[in-house]
Amino acid sequence: MAKHSALKQATHKKHHQATSGLRELKGSKTRSLAPELDRLIHERLRLGIVSALAANESLSFSDLKSFMNTTDGNLSVHARKLEDAGYITCTKSFDNRVPKTEYKLTQAGRRALESYLNHMETLIQQMRNR
Repeated sequence: MAKHSALKQATHKKHHQATSGLRELKGSKTRSLAPELDRLIHERLRLGIVSALAANESLSFSDLKSFMNTTDGNLSVHARKLEDAGYITCTKSFDNRVPKTEYKLTQAGRRALESYLNHMETLIQQMRNR
């Protein structure tokens, strides 16, 4: 259990470090204002999951699957990656003997999405100012 927690923290720290700050191009007089994107969120399905959860207090597995128009396996894999990074939580329960899986966005997930959106806005502004 402690091993899983340490892995989770290391993964979250790695993603945080990869997305912080601006990158200066070596050997160039110009600085790139384009920050590195959070690759965890940048993937289409994971961005959709995080965005949907940001707009809703929580969503069931079925709702996310329908919303994202994807398969059970695909959604499970991508949701697990977000959960391992600490961006979402997953709660499993039963409703009249029917299993129910519910997802919520964590504060870390909300911050990561906000950071990702800010990075995208920076890139858009750079392109418009050329």
